[in-house]
Amino acid sequence: MDIIRCKQHACRWSFGCQVLFAALFYLFCATSPLSAEPSRGEYVMKLAGCADCHTDTKNKGQPLAGGRTLKTPFGTFFSPNITMDKSTGIGDWTESQFLRAMQHGQAADGTLYYPAFPYPAYTKMTPDDLTALWQHLREQAPVNRLNKPHDLKFPFNYRFLLWPWRWLYFRTGEQAKVADKDDAWHRGRYILEALSHCGECHTPRNLLGGLDKKMHLAGTTDGPGGLVPNITPEKETGIGRWSADDLETFFSMGMLPDGDFAGGEMAAVLDNTGALSPTDLNALVSYLQALPPVKHKLSRKKPDS
Repeated sequence: MDIIRCKQHACRWSFGCQVLFAALFYLFCATSPLSAEPSRGEYVMKLAGCADCHTDTKNKGQPLAGGRTLKTPFGTFFSPNITMDKSTGIGDWTESQFLRAMQHGQAADGTLYYPAFPYPAYTKMTPDDLTALWQHLREQAPVNRLNKPHDLKFPFNYRFLLWPWRWLYFRTGEQAKVADKDDAWHRGRYILEALSHCGECHTPRNLLGGLDKKMHLAGTTDGPGGLVPNITPEKETGIGRWSADDLETFFSMGMLPDGDFAGGEMAAVLDNTGALSPTDLNALVSYLQALPPVKHKLSRKKPDS
């Protein structure tokens, strides 16, 4: 019995240390005089997750130089170099060409992008945020690194098939205002649906790669890294039992309501949401809790034998 009590005490001590460390780390980062206020472009880039997707962190790649692997049911994508290198990056692009890529999913030479690049969400970004992002990217160091071609399954390797896909699933432009919603709701929607493009990962896709709008944010087993959870406020299969404080703690520190910490693909996302201003954090949480709940139970796929 003494051994059991000692183990229980050790577990409580370990958990307490984890919480204390996370809280001190958060407070230090939030109040440290060494952390300067980010520019608008830096803030937009952080929330949009540009560095996460365009940096091959696993292989110690240079920031924004591309090469990160994204495995999907349609094949494997490799993110491109978006540094200002003129021969291998986007250094010879104009601002209008950058805006066309973000708003219309087309490269400088007119090539259509696959929706692994979340332009269906980025098209909803405001012109001011896109301009600020472009200016911030221009300030980053150029890196000479050739892009790696995607390795896609048949028939998705035929890029001309993107034309009918776009006709079916892609609509350009900012989101229309909803008359009976306040500014905080619209800001939360903008952060979740446009900037952070949460639906691109947390919504199931059909056989053609289109998002299933009836299952918006209800999770999927075919997302980046495999299972991506249901984040609708459904109490049994989603996050409906999470309080506003739980969500704010999660987005700020990555800590779940049970005291554990999120890992995997979500860890990088939480590093970005940790930069949210208090006003934006509150708007995101409020919007998320106001979404319609969708019941969708998920279980991890068995690995291929």
